[in-house]
Amino acid sequence: MHLGLIGHGNIAMTLLALLEGPLSPARLTLRTRAGRAEAARAALPGCAFPVEVVDSAGALLAARPDLVVECAGHAGVAENAPTLLRAGIDVMVVSVGALADAALERDLHAAARDGGARMILPPGAVGGIDLLAALAPSGDLEVRYRGVKPPAAWAGTPAEQVVDLAGLTGATTFFEGTAREAARAYPKNANVAATLALAGAGFEATRVELVADPAAAGNIHAYEVRSALARYEMRIENLPSSGNIKTSAATIYSLLREIRNRIGPVAI
Repeated sequence: MHLGLIGHGNIAMTLLALLEGPLSPARLTLRTRAGRAEAARAALPGCAFPVEVVDSAGALLAARPDLVVECAGHAGVAENAPTLLRAGIDVMVVSVGALADAALERDLHAAARDGGARMILPPGAVGGIDLLAALAPSGDLEVRYRGVKPPAAWAGTPAEQVVDLAGLTGATTFFEGTAREAARAYPKNANVAATLALAGAGFEATRVELVADPAAAGNIHAYEVRSALARYEMRIENLPSSGNIKTSAATIYSLLREIRNRIGPVAI
């Protein structure tokens, strides 16, 4: 498989280092920002497959990868995904919170239909998405999500204007609202909330609580689902990625699973 990758930050570089073995891609095209190609090449881990680095959306499209994995934030989704989907190229969207922009979500759906491509939304750091998506058609879903991270993980976000992150002595809730509001206000921290919303009750009906806790050793994702067919609760405590405290390490392995399911003879 010819794999495309957008971005050369922590998620992309860690994923590249994991893409070895019998289920690795045959080749890879990495798309970085204009003028950043040399920096991206310098950051590349050793790979057993050929890697081409390009710095424009046009060059990535011209390379015609079979699947493109977006690891470049909300702006990366808007800039690249619609064109790739309309060209018939499947795109895995890691920055799921970008779809909180209703206009962009509509455009992505239309692009995928027009191009006969698929937009893939990986579970990322959270489990149980298969069951939630299965229950969604039954209607009357109630979904409540609580995200807990160490104060440092909320640095550089609007949480700094709500609480004194450095001075916290206990768990403190600084946001309560809808999944749409959470994804827009905390684009690097609330992808899980967006994933739950898209799989289940929608952005407006999914309730979100965000918490800074100095006692948290990792990133905790907890949610409960109530429907006419089933009720369940999920709580996952993930270790943060070694390169970015905002990102759960499990997120990167979720992407690896999706890629290997695409390459291998069995998908699970």
